[in-house]
Amino acid sequence: MPRFSFDTFDGDVAAQDDMGLEPPDMEAARREAQMTLPHMAQDALPDGNYRTFVVNVRDENGKSVLRAALSLVMSEGPFDD
Repeated sequence: MPRFSFDTFDGDVAAQDDMGLEPPDMEAARREAQMTLPHMAQDALPDGNYRTFVVNVRDENGKSVLRAALSLVMSEGPFDD
């Protein structure tokens, strides 16, 4: 089974995954990266009005094979909806 590492960046802190995971295939690694992003946004709300959270997936050779990002934008109203 392939081993993938999931490095993260929350706009302030970059964390390198030294352990990795062994999802069965690239699609499972994609889902893992996608599920990680909302948790990152919950744990590190922006001090300002904008922040981008990033998960970079590396294969067992250290090569980046996927990058997923989620942008959080806070806006104050009133709004004309």
